[in-house]
Amino acid sequence: MTATLLKAVDDFFASATSSKDIKLSALRGSHIVLYFYPKDSTPGCVMEGQDFSAHYEDFKKEKTVIFGISRDSLISHEKFKAAQSFPFELISDKDGQLCKQFDVLKTKNSLGQQKIGVNRSTFLINKEGILMKEWRGVSIAGHIKEVLDAAKKLNQ
Repeated sequence: MTATLLKAVDDFFASATSSKDIKLSALRGSHIVLYFYPKDSTPGCVMEGQDFSAHYEDFKKEKTVIFGISRDSLISHEKFKAAQSFPFELISDKDGQLCKQFDVLKTKNSLGQQKIGVNRSTFLINKEGILMKEWRGVSIAGHIKEVLDAAKKLNQ
């Protein structure tokens, strides 16, 4: 499901792989893809990250920076990024602040128990910091191409 929102995204500061600190307002001038995923090194999250990696240069041509976000630790992220050779950074949202800001935490049933987890979601923010498009409850097949097409439209 996609929506067009056109609203300013609140600034945030977060820790990422490669010892980087990410501040949204410092990225003005580039479009930004934030993709939230449930857990490092799980099959769906590997596939999604690999798809973003495969199109990394295409996003770069569109002046679009990619960040993967989950509630895993930076140590877990570093291992995941290295194992998959991701060319982009992964943001650790251990305290769930970004998950709350983007409203991606959902109740899920796991083995008969209710747990709070990340609903796979992607957000496209333009170079002025405006949320242009969001995808929630993402199905991975074809999703990255759809995000890339939306990023291309921002440059037209």
